[in-house]
Amino acid sequence: MSAKPEAVADDMLSVIVDDVEYKARKGAMIIEVTDENDISVPRFCYHKKLPVAANCRMCMVQVEMGGRMAPKPLPACATPVADGMKVWTQSDYARKAQRAVMEFLLINHPLDCPICDQGGECELQDVALEYGRGISRFTEKKRVVPEKNFGPLIASDMTRCIHCTRCVRFLEHVAGFKELGGLGRGENVEIGTCIQHNIESELSGNIIDVCPVGALTSRPFRFSARAWELEQTPSIAAHDCVGSNIYLHTRRGKLMRVVPRENEAINEVWATDRDRFAYQGINSEDRLGSPMVKRADGWQEVEWEEALHIAAQAITERVKEQGADQLGMLASPGATLEELALFNQLAEGLGVSSIDHRLRQTDFTGQAQQPVFPFLGQTIEELEQANAILVVGGNLRKDQPIIGHRIRKAAKAGASVMMINPVDYPVTYKLAHRSIVTPSHLVQSLSGVAAALLQSRKARAPEALQTIIEQTLPNDTEQAMAATLADADNATVLLGLDAAMHPAFSTLRAIAVLIGELSGAKIGFVSDGANSAGACLAGVLPHRSVGGAARESSGMDAGQMIAQPRKNYLLLNIEPEYDCANGAQALAAMQQAGFVVALTPYVTDSMRDYADVLLPVNVYAETSGTFVNVEGRWQSFVAASRAPGDSRPGWKVLRVLGNLLDLDGFDQVSSEQVRDALSQQVGEVELDNSAFGDAATPPSAGGGLERIATLPMYAVDNIVRRAESLQLTPDGQVALLRLNPDDAAALSLAEGDRATVSEDGNSVTLEVVIDKRVAKGAAVAPQAIEATLALGAPSGTLQVKKG
Repeated sequence: MSAKPEAVADDMLSVIVDDVEYKARKGAMIIEVTDENDISVPRFCYHKKLPVAANCRMCMVQVEMGGRMAPKPLPACATPVADGMKVWTQSDYARKAQRAVMEFLLINHPLDCPICDQGGECELQDVALEYGRGISRFTEKKRVVPEKNFGPLIASDMTRCIHCTRCVRFLEHVAGFKELGGLGRGENVEIGTCIQHNIESELSGNIIDVCPVGALTSRPFRFSARAWELEQTPSIAAHDCVGSNIYLHTRRGKLMRVVPRENEAINEVWATDRDRFAYQGINSEDRLGSPMVKRADGWQEVEWEEALHIAAQAITERVKEQGADQLGMLASPGATLEELALFNQLAEGLGVSSIDHRLRQTDFTGQAQQPVFPFLGQTIEELEQANAILVVGGNLRKDQPIIGHRIRKAAKAGASVMMINPVDYPVTYKLAHRSIVTPSHLVQSLSGVAAALLQSRKARAPEALQTIIEQTLPNDTEQAMAATLADADNATVLLGLDAAMHPAFSTLRAIAVLIGELSGAKIGFVSDGANSAGACLAGVLPHRSVGGAARESSGMDAGQMIAQPRKNYLLLNIEPEYDCANGAQALAAMQQAGFVVALTPYVTDSMRDYADVLLPVNVYAETSGTFVNVEGRWQSFVAASRAPGDSRPGWKVLRVLGNLLDLDGFDQVSSEQVRDALSQQVGEVELDNSAFGDAATPPSAGGGLERIATLPMYAVDNIVRRAESLQLTPDGQVALLRLNPDDAAALSLAEGDRATVSEDGNSVTLEVVIDKRVAKGAAVAPQAIEATLALGAPSGTLQVKKG
């Protein structure tokens, strides 16, 4: 008796395509088999990431099954394979069908290729070249479809539309909202929004990529360059902790466009609108082109050598006279790994331990017991396999859209997704359970989940959490969340940006760890910036050096450096008033300082006010470097575009500054050398989110409305804030003051009223928006925007009154 074949063989079939035998997965469509084996089959409506529609009919093939020829050509995208099936993709029969479909598709298509932005990278052009007729037999009048207004990101010319419905299917099945649909029948079908409004998805730009013709193109890029003029460079997105893979398209050194680069493990084939359109900020008029030094008679442009000597001399003298503790070093969590490594090396050479990148964090309790870096607890791809997910203090759909997309896929596969948040953030799937509470009750609600798990196991909380948890009586929602996590065989608890910026973050983290221990759930963190993980590994922390090694003497964290102003500051790629938790306090600290050196790509009036030396550094697209994403993946990239003026890569500026300060170890000749040296120094890092650590006392509610200082998705860093098109979207036009209807009624405020909002003696006037998604007893007043800058602390009590 012969041995039984492997189990995998039971799922494989034998298919003959163009007289060659291939193995195919049972249930696969013909087009999947041909694609896997590099056999060309034309298509328009088929996309490997979208549900099959089979409405363009371009992929017609000839099929024989069981010795009988199919009575008509069949669409390869919608015909499943069968054992022994014979398929011809290039036979006269198949080619005749494909050419006939091509002729029908071109009947109403305009002959405007010379002025179409899709020209040169158009699927219709490519397929028509091989399958189209030399002349048109159509003499009737072509249809004309009016342009649709889809908003500031997507330009439309719907006369070119061939009704493939890729855009419709993407928005419904991937982005999660059916914002587009077809109206009419036959050649009179028009694709448009169901109600005349802009497309509002945070992933909307992907419909540009999936559109096989020039019906949907990039509005910011429109008529800027032709496809064949562009040079393509692989890179990494710089605006969140995901590390999406992208291509940068440049023309004569100028960045013109950003498109997604396929990486199934991270972003699949998609790009968020923030990663796609933020490039406009790189070309902003605010770019600093030359080193500048403040003199008695004002600012003066100087040569690099002079500016660096002035900075180095001043730092040396001030550290010597005032002490190393009077120099505060603050870095962006979006700086490259190489820049951060040299920034820390500079600090250690000067004896400075007041160095930090956690600019928006407000609670640093128990930092010594926290993970080496904010770790997701698994790979991004593995999130799809979870069958229970609890999100605490996070709007993942907007803060990290690719992670939000992965969670949506998990939910579609049957996962129970739950949320504990101060705002009932809109999601693209059905939530199993939600708890919408004020910020001061966020700890209490999460404690309720932990308490329910402890009760079911008749256990006690760790000593550090006993006072908090054992006084909590879980409600029905919290009981249900606990049961869902306990019953799942693959559960995850994720702490989002709202949790990371919470004044009792350490307590939330400790409770989450306890929940993970009791339920078996993985604990994960999503962090601010593109390279928070890299900053931690590079040692840009007051209590840890490279690779998480403890410092001999801890310095001040970012919050302390702002609350207790230093006499001197060295800033790396930040705008303190927008990038720090308390923007007003940060601005005041800079203004009080005796000497401020800013390595910055941009210059503003505020910088000219508080800084003494401005050193222009390149943004990510103009330098080589590395980002470490939330799963611990190191991804390096090279420069693609040319920096303006005399701007230089940040790592080179820091290297020369180290030399001028007479410090050892600043002899690198490439960013790769910096990266490799750091990698060797870091070695193998143990990724463990299970340590409890100390917990901060949860905040108590004051006598007003608790502030929810959300971080707008298009205000996260200095590049995005300058992307004009993103700022014109609904997510860019953020509501300044959002109130629960009950709170608004109690204050006699209506939609559109002006309200005076006060916090810690500071007042601003904001427009009121009534929003039932906001927790009762709280008010949303966003951070990192000009209108609310004067309010200061992101967590506190707001006094709101009409007028």
